[in-house]
Amino acid sequence: MILTAFFAALGQISDPRFRRVLLLGIALTIALLVAATSGFVWFIGWLTADGVSLPWIGTITWLGDIITWSSFFLFLVLSIFLMMPVASAITSMFLDEVAQAVEDRHYPNLPPAQNVPFGDAVVDTVNFLGVLIGANILALILYVMFTPAAPFIFWGLNGFLLGREYFTLAAMRRVGRARAKELRRTHNGTIWLAGTLMAIPLSVPLVNLLIPIIGAATFTHIFHKVTAAQSPGQRSSYHPE
Repeated sequence: MILTAFFAALGQISDPRFRRVLLLGIALTIALLVAATSGFVWFIGWLTADGVSLPWIGTITWLGDIITWSSFFLFLVLSIFLMMPVASAITSMFLDEVAQAVEDRHYPNLPPAQNVPFGDAVVDTVNFLGVLIGANILALILYVMFTPAAPFIFWGLNGFLLGREYFTLAAMRRVGRARAKELRRTHNGTIWLAGTLMAIPLSVPLVNLLIPIIGAATFTHIFHKVTAAQSPGQRSSYHPE
C-alpha cells in the first residue's frame, strides 16, 4: 500500500498544481528564513552597538562586528537545519490543493471535499511548525548521546511527525477532524512507516524540498486506500461519513 501510494504520488510530480505549491512553499520558506536571519543579526548588533567592556582591556568596539557576522553565519547553518520543518509546515497550509489534484486524477467520482477555513489552516501550520522545530531541537541531545543512531532517530522522529500531520490533514477534508484522528490511531503503524519513507530523503539537500509535496500526495492516497479497505469495492466512489 505504502509503495503504491508513493509511486502514484511521484508519477504526478509534474502536475502544475504540484509545482505551484512547491514554488509557493519555497518562496515563503526563504522569505521567512531571510526575515528571521535579518532580525537575529540586527538584534545582536543592537546589543553590541556601544561596544563590549572587558576587565583590564576596556571597551572593544570591533567585537560587535565579529559577533554580528558570526551570528549571521551561525544562523545560516541553522537555517539549513530548519529548512525542512519550515518548508513542511508551510506546505501543509496548502495541502488541500495537492490533495485535490490527486483526487481529480485518481478518484474522479468523489463528492466535493470539505474546505478547511484558511484561519484554521494557518493555526494548524503554526502548531505543526512549533512541534517540528521543538522536537528536532530536543533531538539534538539524542544525536550527541547516540551518534551512530542519529540518522535513524532523525528518520523515526520526523517520520512520525510528518505522517501524523499529513494523514490528519488529508483525512479531515473528507471525514472531519475527529474521524481523521480515529483513523490515524487505527492505522498508526502504516502512517508512521509511510512518514519514515518520506523522512529518509529529507537528509538530501534540494530533494528535501520536494518531500512535503510528495508526502501530501502520498498520504492522500493512503487515506483513500485505508478507507476503501474498510469498504471493499468503493475505492473510487468513497463517500465521507
